Amino acid sequence: MADTLPQVAGKLTPDAPLAPLVWFKSGGKADWLFEPRDLADLQGFLRDLDPAVPVMALGLGSNMIVRDGGVPGVVVRLGKAFAKVTRIDEVTLDCGGGASGILVSSTARDHGIAGVEFLRSIPGTVGGFVRMNGGAYGGEVKDILVDCDVVLRSGETVTLPVADLHYTYRHSELPAGAIVVAARFRGRPGEPAAIQAEMDRISASREASQPLRSKTGGSTFKNPDGHKAWELVDKAGCRGLQVGGAQVSEKHTNFLINTGDATSAEIEALGEEVRRRVKDASGVELEWEIQRVGRP
Repeated sequence: MADTLPQVAGKLTPDAPLAPLVWFKSGGKADWLFEPRDLADLQGFLRDLDPAVPVMALGLGSNMIVRDGGVPGVVVRLGKAFAKVTRIDEVTLDCGGGASGILVSSTARDHGIAGVEFLRSIPGTVGGFVRMNGGAYGGEVKDILVDCDVVLRSGETVTLPVADLHYTYRHSELPAGAIVVAARFRGRPGEPAAIQAEMDRISASREASQPLRSKTGGSTFKNPDGHKAWELVDKAGCRGLQVGGAQVSEKHTNFLINTGDATSAEIEALGEEVRRRVKDASGVELEWEIQRVGRP
């Protein structure tokens, strides 16, 4: 396949291990890992790549299980060239698709822009937030997104207004294979000290309630209507449940953790066992929030 791949200015790595790049620290390799030098490099690569080759974007890998058989095709990881955050006006930020939630919220604070503090609590990048309608602590991306720039599988770049994404809970209708390279977030005027205080409150709450020091994947299941996923998991007797090296967190039952050398198959099997027990106990069918990608 190397002979058929387009020439790039960035870095193209065959058989690239993905476990070091995701929070669970498990899973197989990418057939190819592409780290574009800049927007033009990404556009040209996607334009010239065989349309039959699958493409997947990877951010911080915080809400993802990479299966043990690896990921077919090309995994695209946006680096520093896509991680800038600048102010457009008094309440609007222009954010690169590779920028972290911490960088976005901190930049907003520095410019006195409130309303985006919740991004401080989501371990991911702007591209992932936009794709998944990321949210926490009462905020969601749909509430602050103005529009986003995406590179389509054809290499064409288009700007999509928030209405075109048809957001629902943890879901968007972003075109298949599209890679988010930038987004505009609009907040409201605020005092930097008050914004920092809210960010500190969110950080302390996360630290107290979530297993942040563990190899984990964040929230595992979506909250069903009228329910909290963690309560359903707890009531089904799954707190501390293990499959191989994978365990339901004792601290927060909607988190799965890799206790050491768990395989992705063990982590996914544990999640399915939790779903089965919750269905038996409550009749509620939990939906995965974590993305599961690649070959079993």
